Amino acid sequence: MTTLTDCRALDARDALRPLRDHFVLPEGVIYLDGNSLGVLPKSAAARVADVITREWGQDLIRAWNSAGWFNLPQRLGDKIASLIGAGPGEVVATDSTSVNLYKVLSAALNMAAEDAPARKVIVSERSNFPTDLYIAEGLCRERGYRLLLVEPDEITAALTPDAAVLMLTHVNYRTGAMHDMAALTQAAHAAGVLVVWDLAHSAGAVPVDLQGANADFAIGCGYKYLNGGPGAPAFVWVHPRHADRFRQPLSGWWGHAAPFEFTPDYRPAPGITRYLCGTQPILSLAALECGLEVFGAAEALGGMAALRAKSLALTDLFISLVERCPGHGLGLATPREHAQRGSQVCLTRSEGAYAIVQALVARGVIGDFRAGSGDGRHPDILRFGFTPLYIGFEDVWHAVEHLKQVLEAAEWKRPEFNQKHAVT
Repeated sequence: MTTLTDCRALDARDALRPLRDHFVLPEGVIYLDGNSLGVLPKSAAARVADVITREWGQDLIRAWNSAGWFNLPQRLGDKIASLIGAGPGEVVATDSTSVNLYKVLSAALNMAAEDAPARKVIVSERSNFPTDLYIAEGLCRERGYRLLLVEPDEITAALTPDAAVLMLTHVNYRTGAMHDMAALTQAAHAAGVLVVWDLAHSAGAVPVDLQGANADFAIGCGYKYLNGGPGAPAFVWVHPRHADRFRQPLSGWWGHAAPFEFTPDYRPAPGITRYLCGTQPILSLAALECGLEVFGAAEALGGMAALRAKSLALTDLFISLVERCPGHGLGLATPREHAQRGSQVCLTRSEGAYAIVQALVARGVIGDFRAGSGDGRHPDILRFGFTPLYIGFEDVWHAVEHLKQVLEAAEWKRPEFNQKHAVT
């Protein structure tokens, strides 16, 4: 049986422990929501201030050249590429996850329409992140396609001759369940189907090998495990075999082959650069770069393999400690199998899940709540993310102790914890 002393010993032996010093962690807070918004890198405030006061304040428009602003999307894209199994020059940091999904899904549908015009179905998981489904739904309406939503065990059967694109999130936002990217991509390709992967809950949390999986398209988020700040730019990857084949639909001037020639006609840039659109948010990109730089420090300590090993140890510990709290109606939505688990643990409860999370937040243990489907198919979720860059084993111990006390004292029944906020 693991004790608090054992957890402290694990922290003392943790080779990744120095990475915690790169972040601002408020006193008295156990932050288990980095899968929704990452914490602040200590270098970010000074870096953004320098961009404002020196680069913008002194260099003014010259900073596009002198400070390297113009190439920030590609420079940060290369840093992200090393985390997701992509090559140099294959990724750009830009826009939001939703906008990038619209770009790549549009390109994938263009490819499918040219190669197999009879295929008119986009296949996705029923519990995929809603914005992905909304974007796909909108494109289906525009183009006369149908969106087919299935359960995870029904995906391969849905890859019929009608299917054009399979659109999946690698790690499910509700459950933390992780798909076998290589196997599903292979199955899709065998059926003549293109694959779009959303890495919002994967990049920086679990090892990803887009090239090894022979994936087609991928997008992802900059403000979760990459710690780029609220609303940080997202990223987009397109396999080099596809990158020059089609234009993406948002043909803004930054995706032009020669934007400063100011020609009236659009000529797409080669490769991934054509997936840029308008002028880039330089302050946000500067903050994102600070989050990405921590992964450079992590590389010297074992990189993504070491981060993954710690993530699994943290989530294993959390699951085992929660299971010492029987009789409170908690269920486990997250797979126990390591190969099927992301970097979060999701608990279910038929009553009071939202209020329990709010009671924990009041105690300084920050997770979040995700509502069920209402039809009983998907229950309410208490969601806890474990970012190995800054979460320790003692944090896990104390978090579960707080959860136990909230349940035993029925704190969650207090009226203030049952008042819904705009953001849950």
